[in-house]
Amino acid sequence: MKQQVKGAFEVKLQPLQAYNRNEDSGLGRMSIDKQFHGELDATSQGEMLYAGSAKDSGGYVAVERVTGSLQGRQGSFALQHNATMTQGVPYLNIIVVPGSGTGELAGLSGTMNIVIAEGGKHFYEFAYELAP
Repeated sequence: MKQQVKGAFEVKLQPLQAYNRNEDSGLGRMSIDKQFHGELDATSQGEMLYAGSAKDSGGYVAVERVTGSLQGRQGSFALQHNATMTQGVPYLNIIVVPGSGTGELAGLSGTMNIVIAEGGKHFYEFAYELAP
């Protein structure tokens, strides 16, 4: 049965040395550190690769490992991001990496949406299922 949880999170992005060091390439790499609050009470760490030189267009891919509790179940899982922005219009796809759940979160599948409110506060909406 599908479940849905929502809550706030903080995110810290830090530049990392990119493989392609050409400043004109529009490519970059960042570390991701998050703290989730609510029914997903967890931290995550990951890495992002991004491309784009225009303020309103670009894209990124990322993978992060989430560790903590989901509605009281302890474990970890990985999230995979695929996102673009085309002239200010966003597309975001975040999924639980199949087979990445551990502990009481083994068999987890689902999707996450990120909402950024006015003032820059971040919120998540996480729809998930746990295999029996």
